[in-house]
Amino acid sequence: MALDEVAYRPYADPDAFIREVTDLIWVDKDISHIYDNYEPDSIVHGPFGTAIGVEQVVQGSTMRMATDFDHVGQAEDVIWEARGDDAFLSSHLVFASDPVDTPNGRRITSSRTIANCLYRRGRMVEEWVVRDELAKCLNRGLDPDEVARRQKFVGYQPSLTDDPPADVLAAGDSGPRPDEYRGECELVLEMIDSVWSRRNLNTIKDFFDRDLFLHTVGDATLIRPRGYGQATLDLVSAFPDATFEVRDVQTNNGVRYGGLRIAVLWKMRGSYTGIAKFGPLTGAPIDLLGISQFQLHEGRIVREMRVYDEIGLRAQINATRGDLVHEFDNLY
Repeated sequence: MALDEVAYRPYADPDAFIREVTDLIWVDKDISHIYDNYEPDSIVHGPFGTAIGVEQVVQGSTMRMATDFDHVGQAEDVIWEARGDDAFLSSHLVFASDPVDTPNGRRITSSRTIANCLYRRGRMVEEWVVRDELAKCLNRGLDPDEVARRQKFVGYQPSLTDDPPADVLAAGDSGPRPDEYRGECELVLEMIDSVWSRRNLNTIKDFFDRDLFLHTVGDATLIRPRGYGQATLDLVSAFPDATFEVRDVQTNNGVRYGGLRIAVLWKMRGSYTGIAKFGPLTGAPIDLLGISQFQLHEGRIVREMRVYDEIGLRAQINATRGDLVHEFDNLY
């Protein structure tokens, strides 16, 4: 089914729509355009919980721009897929390259954001956004623990608290999707189950090219299966019971961005009972929202862009702290 122009007017296609609207708001500083771009009752799921209503977007954007006025982000990838004939879901990877003043002089730093946006008839109805705030802290010499203590986690609301989709390749949180690149999507989903959830690191070689790249939070890049396995265990080491829910999938095959890419919206669920990386253990459950963009070539994954907000995770853990400290009780 062809996508009607009403989904992305006045631009040439959804890719141009996402790039130009983002520039208009965040580079040209036209905050008022948010009212034209978002529905009044739009829903945004971010690292600190779910915000409902366009006013929260306007106020949050105002404060973010005020504290980082010279920040410029540029589209590194836009993975979009139709949702019916008048809507699309985009996964917008934004790369920021910003100057930062340090005791040793000014240097250029980098960080990434991914925003998954559901647009219907040219208006945002629901968004899932994650930022590499850890990289920003490290780039500026800030203590991530101290920054997290100043943040408030309010929790998630539906649809993100609902059960995960029964068949995410048929319909995700954003609704029914076209059945495109099924074999490649199944490869990615099987990898998430085998490597992430079941920790079968020996199967990394079955899904990935040997010369793989993983770009992850803290502006870190790891290579080859060994590096990917290390990053997998680092992610779950504080939450040893962690499992991963796949909430949405979209695909796009575009020359501009290097061929076939698959975006996956995921949520890690676990309990802070493992290695005490974020202060004293609490034993409390956490929900970590993340987005990964996978690039495939000749039936193998060659690159993953993985973004989640570690500062938001720390704030969530802080919100569960009580008078008692969870004692590590695994006797294996």
